Amino acid sequence: MTLWFVLALMTAAAIFAVLMPLAYARARQDSRGEIAVYRDQIDEIERDRAAGLIPDSEADAARLEVSRRLLAAADVAEMETPSGTPIWRRRTVALVALLLLPLAAGAIYLKLGSPNLPGASASLRETPQPEQRPIEDLVAQVERHLALNPQDGRGWDVVAPVYMRLGRFDDAVKARANAVRLLGSTAAREADLGEAQVAAANGIVTAEAKAAFDRALALDSSDVKSQYYLGLAAEQDGKPDEALARWQGLLARAPADAAYRPLIEQSIARLDPAASRPGPSADDLAAAENLSPEQRADMVRGMVERLAARLKAEGSDIDGWLRLVRAYMVLGDRDKARQAALDARQAIGADEAKQRRLDEFVRGLGLEG
Repeated sequence: MTLWFVLALMTAAAIFAVLMPLAYARARQDSRGEIAVYRDQIDEIERDRAAGLIPDSEADAARLEVSRRLLAAADVAEMETPSGTPIWRRRTVALVALLLLPLAAGAIYLKLGSPNLPGASASLRETPQPEQRPIEDLVAQVERHLALNPQDGRGWDVVAPVYMRLGRFDDAVKARANAVRLLGSTAAREADLGEAQVAAANGIVTAEAKAAFDRALALDSSDVKSQYYLGLAAEQDGKPDEALARWQGLLARAPADAAYRPLIEQSIARLDPAASRPGPSADDLAAAENLSPEQRADMVRGMVERLAARLKAEGSDIDGWLRLVRAYMVLGDRDKARQAALDARQAIGADEAKQRRLDEFVRGLGLEG
């Protein structure tokens, strides 16, 4: 109903605009009558002056005033359309306007509009918010922007993780490489670039990806993503000991609630099932946090002592030594962790593979020297 009411008002306004000039016919006639009167007054003034009835000065003043009014009336009449049109013609024009304008408007609407289309609810007429739009539409919008502004590093940085989520790994590599080039190299950007390159290579840590992870670690030696993928690279290169050492060092530094802990633990178990045997694991230490301080101290101390005693009898168990070092690090006792690493080095003797694992582990914990 509101639409039809608005359309009716618009039609009335259009008709009013057509009929308005007809309403001024009388006014235009009045303007021409005033002109005739002013001209008669001028002639009368001239006759009175010729007869000597008024002085010349008064005659001039009167003539000037009447002439001014005559000019004003003439200007009004000149701006208006002549009104000599017969009354029947004006009425014909008015009747045509009243009938044809609504009929023409209706015909145009029936031709171009959709009178049979049901009205949409207000919720459907609302413009969708960006978060309601399909992700593909948003990506296409960003891509159009980047096509016009290829030097917008921030735009590449924003769209890269979306490409990863959509499985467009080659596009993600391009986007992350552009972000590094335009915004500068950081540990996070280099690690993200390496991750995209691994995904594009179907999970293989390529030489380019390894180079990106190495650059990330040069900027931040504690970068978790780079440490993990370099361990994966070692595994793929047939160096399980190096992979284990890197992952175990990463796990030792991980907070108890770190989201990546399960991935690291699964990776370690895949290479060394024995790594899951009893010992003061980080999960044990996390469980101890629910105890009172005295109970927790006794529990941890007991586990560490049992592990240390076992290692004295089985000195060649490199995994046990690594768990012992990690336990001391979790407890915050770096001195004991360093001493345990020295004891392990002596216990494993000349076994080069175990020595390499220990070196990688200690280096990952920052216990060198």
